[in-house]
Amino acid sequence: MSVAKSLQICAAPVVVPTEQSDVSRKLAPSVSELHYNPRFEELFAPVAGPANPFLTEQMKAPKNTLTGFVEKAHISDFQFDNQRKTFHSFGYALDPSVDTAAGSEAGPSYVGHLQAAYDTDGKTVFESSKPNRSGDKRKRVKNANPEDVEGFLGPWGKFEDEETVSRPSETERAEIEEMMAKKQRRNRVTEDKPIEEKSVLHIKDSVDYQGRSFLHPPHDSGVNLRKSSAPDRCFLPKAHIHTWTGHTKGISAVRWFPVSAHLLLSCSMDARIKIWEVYNERRCVRTYSGHRQAVRDVSFNNRGDRFVSAGYDRYLKLWDTETGDVISRFSSRKIPFCVKFHPDFNKQHLFVAGTSDKKIICWDTRSGEIVQEYDRHLGAVNTITFVDENRRFVTTSDDKSLRVWEWDIPVDMKYIADPTMHSMPAVTLSPNGKWLACQSLDNKIVIFSAINRFKMNRKKTFTGHMVSGYACNLDFSPDMSYLVSGDGDGKCYIWDWKTTKLYKKWQAHDNVCIAALWHPHEASKLVTAGWDGVIKYWD
Repeated sequence: MSVAKSLQICAAPVVVPTEQSDVSRKLAPSVSELHYNPRFEELFAPVAGPANPFLTEQMKAPKNTLTGFVEKAHISDFQFDNQRKTFHSFGYALDPSVDTAAGSEAGPSYVGHLQAAYDTDGKTVFESSKPNRSGDKRKRVKNANPEDVEGFLGPWGKFEDEETVSRPSETERAEIEEMMAKKQRRNRVTEDKPIEEKSVLHIKDSVDYQGRSFLHPPHDSGVNLRKSSAPDRCFLPKAHIHTWTGHTKGISAVRWFPVSAHLLLSCSMDARIKIWEVYNERRCVRTYSGHRQAVRDVSFNNRGDRFVSAGYDRYLKLWDTETGDVISRFSSRKIPFCVKFHPDFNKQHLFVAGTSDKKIICWDTRSGEIVQEYDRHLGAVNTITFVDENRRFVTTSDDKSLRVWEWDIPVDMKYIADPTMHSMPAVTLSPNGKWLACQSLDNKIVIFSAINRFKMNRKKTFTGHMVSGYACNLDFSPDMSYLVSGDGDGKCYIWDWKTTKLYKKWQAHDNVCIAALWHPHEASKLVTAGWDGVIKYWD
């Protein structure tokens, strides 16, 4: 009895199904390969499962292409290509929506250019149709008689309606003349007459008690200004000792008086040039006015009694330093960006200027004529620097290259361009003549050898300043211990030449510090000039 009870307890309850159970296996719609043979019901069962509530009607629609569902059409590939190419070539094709069965009374139906389809009777590109081109052919002048030696044409006769020289009609000629007149008026450069050149002497007497002009170096400065040798050792400047004010706009360039450096010449964006005393009272000696627009660069000759100025009014002017008179004017109708007198004493009548039209032009001040043109750069010329005892000169340009030229030979003897190089708008030769320091616009000062191969010295690179976009001039100390440069934020930087270590930086100007020059006879004095219109003297 106990065994029977236990059997009753362990037996599973009988489940009576209310609906027929589904024992078919489910297939995912994305499955493309099966490892068993499914039944028909399983293979073509409707899609089951929860629907994505976020799908739009367009997204729910079945697709077998990117743009929709394409049904298989019962058409051969050849007929499809035949109609497609016919439509592209002739502009018509059979209408695919109309069943053009053989024997239909209406005839074939076309889409596209219907008139062309009916004119050619629906010819396709694959059907050979030779149209009657006899009327289309141009007739040639014929003379196939070989006895006519002068007039024999053979197959080379001209067309009967051919025009050898085509001339415009009266209306076309009038239109062309009007268009050319407009073009000439647009391209015409207005010839500005040079303005009145004048200079103002700011000191009481132009000569001293011995009859010497201000060009004569002073004897009471405490420094021998006549010697060409540099100080034995230079030191870092520590204090601001003087400010020269007088320019109303930013300064473009400053230049020492040759050899003695007892005077300082400055040119500015206010179209004026001023010369200043460096010793004693440090006055403004003379102002030179003669340019319509900003003055870009100035350069003394070897004696300092003359200097040439380059302005944005496209004029170069040769001035007498003492009297302030303009001796001569030069223009190539292009903006000069830099100018330099030839340093040799027997070539003081020659100066070179780098212009905006990619040329370096050499002028003779005696005749006023161009004697040489160096035209190889691919951008505006920024600097000209004489090297190798003045037998050669180095130029840099906006084309990011450096070119070396033999004097008076208009083909560059060396072309230095590297994908890593940037434009170098300021270049300075070292006092010993062996190195070129170039201000590179990637915020570096790069050094090139100025003798033999003009190779870049990759071990000497001076960084730390921001000059991108500005032609900040740089200079060496006279003993070559230091390298000094301005930067775009108005700071002045001094590096050690041997180690390339940054020794000192200070805020020199409120705007861009465009120039920094070390005095050639002083151990620790330098001049800085900025776009704030002031020149500062540091010691």
